[in-house]
Amino acid sequence: MAPLKSLERQYPIIDSDFQNFCASHSIFSVEDFLIHDLYELTALAEQHPTSERLKEGITQVLGIIDNQHQPWLNGMELLEDALRNKHFLSTGFEGFDLLLRGGFREGQLTELVGPSSSGKTQCCLQAAANVAVKHMGRVVYLDTGNAFSPQRIAHFMEQISDLHFKQAKDKILQKAMSSIVCHSVFDIFAMFDLLFQLECDLRSQIDNRDYLVRLLIVDSISSLITPVLGGIGSQGRALMISAGYLLKKLAHEHNIAVLVTNHTVGGDGGFCKPALGESWKSIPHVRLLLSRNHGSSICSVSILKHPAMASGKATEFVISEF
Repeated sequence: MAPLKSLERQYPIIDSDFQNFCASHSIFSVEDFLIHDLYELTALAEQHPTSERLKEGITQVLGIIDNQHQPWLNGMELLEDALRNKHFLSTGFEGFDLLLRGGFREGQLTELVGPSSSGKTQCCLQAAANVAVKHMGRVVYLDTGNAFSPQRIAHFMEQISDLHFKQAKDKILQKAMSSIVCHSVFDIFAMFDLLFQLECDLRSQIDNRDYLVRLLIVDSISSLITPVLGGIGSQGRALMISAGYLLKKLAHEHNIAVLVTNHTVGGDGGFCKPALGESWKSIPHVRLLLSRNHGSSICSVSILKHPAMASGKATEFVISEF
């Protein structure tokens, strides 16, 4: 689903006046309608001189939502979809893969939580390299903190590739590096623009195997969402929920493994907890906690949340030095 401003060309009723009315009530996208009281919104619209046109706009948005709904699927259909389309992508770390029974799952949103220098970006870069080389898939990498390192990815790829002939290895590395697309993103609105463009590209090139995106990385999601949270209004929370909804929608409908990183903040009793609060907590399918002692190459990862495994299971893996 899209921001309201992007719908005006196709639906003239969703004009600037309608968008301004919605914005005054912290509604900026189609998804935002899902978390608002529509009866109250309609009552507020009736107080405006252009009430009839505003109510027509509300009806139009509801129609867009109805058209986006997918048909109900029974348990067998969901199981068949999972077995046929939702594969595992190796993380690039053997112990990590064993813990997750294969790696990051396509169709799911996986969140890596950890303090600074715990290895979150390293895991993202390793996963990107591994998917590009071993799974021969495209990777879309949204870099929010200038942490993307093509040199480090090339280093990982050289370790992954076991070819002995330099010419063949160079050809594979060149193709793999070309399959990773990195975008620098510094605010949540730029991320929305890129994700909506990605969705359009995926829909228009659904039969193009060369464009098959296997992994989408946002490093880090918290740095984009934290600046819009807080304050009196609910705009920040609505944007956060919309971002989570769109990432999960891309994952499910296009069989993409989505990987995001999140930092930690101080909690009760001096213990650290994931940032972004309770509202975000329910969004990821899988939540993993990373930790690493200062100066050590050994990382620890434990399961905070998983649809098929108990919380608390943990393992260690080694991050290679560059």
